[in-house]
Amino acid sequence: MRSETEIPFEDNPFSIPVAERVKRLPPYLFGKINKLKYQKRVAGIDVIDLGMGNPTDAPDPLISEKLAEALADSRNHRYSVSNGIENLRKEVTKRYWKKYGVRLDPDSEVIACIGSKEGFSHMCLALMGPGDTAVVPSPSFPIHVYGVVLAAGNVIAIDCRDPEKFLQNLAYTCEHLYPRPKVVIVNYPHNPSTTVVEQEFYVELVKLAKKYSFLVISDFAYADICFDGYQAPSFLSAPGALDVGVEFTTMSKGYSMAGWRIGFCVGNEEMVRALGTIKGYYDYGIFQPVQIAAIVAMRHCEAAVDSVAAEYRSRRDVLCDGLRRLGWEVESPKATMFVWAKIPELWAEMGSIDFAMKLLDEGGVAVSPGRGFGEEGEGYLRLSIVENSHRLRQAVRQIGRCTKIKPATTE
Repeated sequence: MRSETEIPFEDNPFSIPVAERVKRLPPYLFGKINKLKYQKRVAGIDVIDLGMGNPTDAPDPLISEKLAEALADSRNHRYSVSNGIENLRKEVTKRYWKKYGVRLDPDSEVIACIGSKEGFSHMCLALMGPGDTAVVPSPSFPIHVYGVVLAAGNVIAIDCRDPEKFLQNLAYTCEHLYPRPKVVIVNYPHNPSTTVVEQEFYVELVKLAKKYSFLVISDFAYADICFDGYQAPSFLSAPGALDVGVEFTTMSKGYSMAGWRIGFCVGNEEMVRALGTIKGYYDYGIFQPVQIAAIVAMRHCEAAVDSVAAEYRSRRDVLCDGLRRLGWEVESPKATMFVWAKIPELWAEMGSIDFAMKLLDEGGVAVSPGRGFGEEGEGYLRLSIVENSHRLRQAVRQIGRCTKIKPATTE
């Protein structure tokens, strides 16, 4: 557990008087890797990109066909409503009831977002201000930390890779911190570590929320990408969850609609209303043809979601089996589109950033260094399984070629 009331940053790179909130943002730790990746591609060098969780598969054709049909209607090119059209919100409530047994009011407990990341960021603005503190999971998906920072809040990061210890440390923090945390952010299945939880975790989390009077934001982005019979539970299915929190979902993963930018916030009526108030000042809603296509996706394309998950499971096995043959210590994830791999002992002293640079420079494989997700991520790499199985096998071969020799040591 660590406190980040002050976020470190290098010398201000701006020549203009930028806002303090911008100065609080640290240098982008993936910047060096992205720059080298770009240089290689400009030079015509093939790079196998396992760095970003950016789906490469197209959505079900039915979804695209509905988008094209909606585009032909001139009425759909006007401003939309910022909370999402009525039939879209109703479809979300139907899916939550069918999949998780959660009843939601489409008028007061559902709001559409321009992707869950946008909704999460604006929820932080709606809930937090100077002096407020949020607990975030660590290793941390960057927006979980910096959404709070941009809202002028303080951050306490708690290691979430052991869910039971996370709850214990959360309770300890609430007992000993004054003022107590206002918001607790959870993210299971977890990005980047792929950690998962069972329903009992959320039952206990709701009890703590009521005992210590904090609000919960559940980032449920990887709800649809689960393997081997595991089904990710929804936070909202825990008794009393609607009293204390909300959940963010997205159509980016299971429906392969990442670039379409559509997600949802559902749950506590007052939190949803607060988010809607903020969004009313920032945007005019999602392009209506995208919303109409999303309705069709949820109504008719659940089989496609299952197929997407099955494809990611196959890719997971290809990558994990291949890395194990190289001698890597890898655990097969039960969910997400990532593999969280420990850096081999021979190379551990390099650190995750330098090792990731080596794999890119010498092996032509881009990965995300664990340090980019905070101190607790050091010693690991996050490898995305968005490439097809053939490309993943090639990535393993290239990684093997550039790591088979023991690194030189300096006396």
